[in-house]
Amino acid sequence: MTIASQWWSTAEDTAAPAAVSDNASLAKHAARCDLCFRSCLVPAGEAGYCRVRTYDGRTPNSPYLGKFCSAAIDPIEKKPLRHWRPGSFIYSLGSVGCNMRCPFCQNHTIAQPDFSSSGRLPPLTECAPQALAAKVRALGLDSVAYTYNEPTLQAEYILAAAPLLQEAGIATVLVSNGMFSADALRALSPWVSAANIDVKSFNGKTYTGMGGSLETVMRTVAVLLEAGAHVEVTNLVVPGLTDSPEEFAAMTEWLASVSPDIPLHISRYFPANRYREPATSISLLHRFGGIAKERLHRVHIGNV
Repeated sequence: MTIASQWWSTAEDTAAPAAVSDNASLAKHAARCDLCFRSCLVPAGEAGYCRVRTYDGRTPNSPYLGKFCSAAIDPIEKKPLRHWRPGSFIYSLGSVGCNMRCPFCQNHTIAQPDFSSSGRLPPLTECAPQALAAKVRALGLDSVAYTYNEPTLQAEYILAAAPLLQEAGIATVLVSNGMFSADALRALSPWVSAANIDVKSFNGKTYTGMGGSLETVMRTVAVLLEAGAHVEVTNLVVPGLTDSPEEFAAMTEWLASVSPDIPLHISRYFPANRYREPATSISLLHRFGGIAKERLHRVHIGNV
C-alpha cells in the first residue's frame, strides 16, 4: 500500500517555506512539514516533533500511514460521544505518535515514542483504505473512529479512506487534540461527521508547556462546527495543572460563545506517564460541572 505524504516542502521547491530560515544551512538540508500547527523543519535523517514524519535527505515520508497497533469495537460513548448516534458501536483504530507531549498521557506507550518503555514500536498491522471499508461493513458497523493516538498523523490515510467509507455508508470520526494546521483542517473537515476534541486547558502558557497551542484548538473546534460536523469537547481536570476554576469558567464562556449546545465532557485524571499527582477529586469535578451548566446545555462528568 502506498499513500503519498502531503503537507511537505523542501528547499528544492521554489515555494518551499523550508528555504526560508534563520539557519540557511539547515534549511537546505531539511524539509518542512505543515501538517500541524508546529510546521516542523525536519533535518535530513531525523523526524519531526511527532517522531513519525521523517526526512531521509531526499524524500519526506510518513512511514506509519495506514499502519495501526490498536483496533477495537467500542461503544460510541467511550470516544466520548454522547449525542451522536447514542447506543451505537464504532470501529476504532489507533496508530503511533503524537504532536503534543502531555505528561499525564494515558496512551503514552503508543503516543509518545520512543513508543514504549522498551524503546520499541508496538506491533503494527497495515490496513489499506479499501480493506477498511470492507471490514467495517462486514462487521455491520456504520462509523470509524481514528483514536487512541493523535489521528492528525494519519491525515493522508484518512483522506484516502473517507470517500470509500462514505460510499459504503460509513461515517468518519476523529478523537483529536485539535492541533491541525489551517490547510490540514480545511482538507479534512468536509469528511468528518463527528469529532471529540480535547481542550486541555484555557491557559496559553500551560498549552505551550504540553507542546500544544490554545489558539489552534479553539480554531479547530470552530471550523469543524462550521463545516457541519457534530463536535463534543473533553476537558481533563489534572490537579496542579488544569484545575483552575477561573480558567475553566473562561473555557466554558468561550464554548458557549461558539455554541451553548456543544456537549462538554469533564473528565477525571488518574496518574499516568510522568505525572504522579493523585486522581482528581470527584467533588471538584462536580464543582466544575456546576460552573459549566451555567453556560452550556449538555455537560457530562466522566472517568468516575
